[in-house]
Formats: sequence, structure tokens, C-alpha cells
Amino acid sequence: MSLPSTYADRNCSLARALEVVGERWTLLVVRDAFFGVRRFGDFAAQLGIPRAVLTSRLKSLVREGVLTRDELAGGSVEYRLTDKGIELWPIVRALMNWGDAHYSPAGARRAMRHDEDGAPLDGEGRCRDCDVVVPVQEIRTEPGPGFEPPRSAPDPVSGAMNSPRRLLEPITTRE
Repeated sequence: MSLPSTYADRNCSLARALEVVGERWTLLVVRDAFFGVRRFGDFAAQLGIPRAVLTSRLKSLVREGVLTRDELAGGSVEYRLTDKGIELWPIVRALMNWGDAHYSPAGARRAMRHDEDGAPLDGEGRCRDCDVVVPVQEIRTEPGPGFEPPRSAPDPVSGAMNSPRRLLEPITTRE
């Protein structure tokens, strides 16, 4: 359920931002878009989200300009982060770091590296070798020390997401 659209103090940017990304599942959809998920069926399978809820979240994110909905040849549809959506990366990264610090005693579940030189990124997204804040398009993610491999063979989307790969690189599967 979203926050009420009328606030006692209408000058709250946090409340407005939560109207866009604060509903359950929404940030997980955005996270998976960073990890390369683009198709409805892949979001549904990866997240285990009810299809009606996913439809609602995707429509909302498209309406707000966080995602684009691209109709491809052959009738397939893909969702991609817009520049506005990519600006959410520091928030997603910060929440992942917070979750790792408080709920992953074995360490980060996903390690982030500068794809150009392979060096790890600090919690702020700065390369430890070249000392620059790395743009999301140049970040490689890979299983970290706290990663727990699946007990059974992963589906193709999970297998791709859990393999070393650049963020925003599309995951392609058959629908």
C-alpha cells in the first residue's frame, strides 16, 4: 500500500520518493533491473512475486520514468532503467551494504568491482585502486564471501545474476 498522497507537510521529498519506490517489491524490481533482468517473466520467476503485483509495480515505475517499456520485434517486451532509474543506484547499493553489515555475518553477498581494473569498490562505490567513484555501467558484480549458492541447479536468470557480470548488462533467456 502506498503512502497517502496528501501530507501534513507537503515539502517532504523523502515522502514523495517513497511514493515512487516505497511499496513492497518495488526496490527489488529496481535491483534486479540493475542486475540485468529485463523481461516480465524473468522478474516474476526471479522474485517469486505475484504477477498482478509485478504488473502494478512495473506500470508504476514506467509511469514515474524510472523504467522504460520497450516493445521489441516479435511482440516481446523489455523493461530498462532510465537515467532517472540509474540515479537510484547509490540508494540500492547503500541498502545492500546495510543488509550485508547487519544480516550477513559471513560478509557481503555480492562483491562489487571496477570492471576496468578489477579492484574492489568501497561502500561508497569508489575504486580502491584508482580512487574514482565508478559509474554503474562500469561496475562488475560477483558472488561475495557471504554468498550462499543455491542447493539445486539455478534457473537461467539466477545463474546469470550469480555469475560475474557487469551491472545493467541484459540477461537474455527464452520466454
